[in-house]
Amino acid sequence: MRLLDLPFLLETRRNHALEHATLQVLRQKYPSQPLGGHSNPTGFFIMGDVELAGLADSVTEARKRLLDGEHQLAIHPGCGTNLVASGLLAGSVAWFGMKGNAAWHKKLWRIIFIAPLTVAVWGLSKPLGPWLQDKVTVEPRLGNLSIVSVMRVRPSIHRIITRG
Repeated sequence: MRLLDLPFLLETRRNHALEHATLQVLRQKYPSQPLGGHSNPTGFFIMGDVELAGLADSVTEARKRLLDGEHQLAIHPGCGTNLVASGLLAGSVAWFGMKGNAAWHKKLWRIIFIAPLTVAVWGLSKPLGPWLQDKVTVEPRLGNLSIVSVMRVRPSIHRIITRG
């Protein structure tokens, strides 16, 4: 058994895929509304000012479309995985470039070279986030994942509970 297929991780990855697909469906209904999400093994949260009935319909549609093979819905351009991947690489380049025992006035000269390199690494690393989503953080094959409930927790925060 692969580590990513352990029940706790697999459930989170499937919910992450359904969260992304739901956000993509919601984007069509609420194009100017800021939206976000967060997944865990028991479901996910959707943050944004959306109607509860519209959210429930979007979750159902997203699940159906993933089950029908629209796996690209699971890869979301706004996913935190994208930011973490690019930020970690660019930050690592900056850190390695600045480490050492040199005096600060000598390190200041390094910034002239490190800053453009860091920006270049940031830009070049952009494909890494979607690749990590595809291979690690989402699982678009939902198996028997079912939607248990869709509820408003407080204004602009909604909880979707899943099972499977």
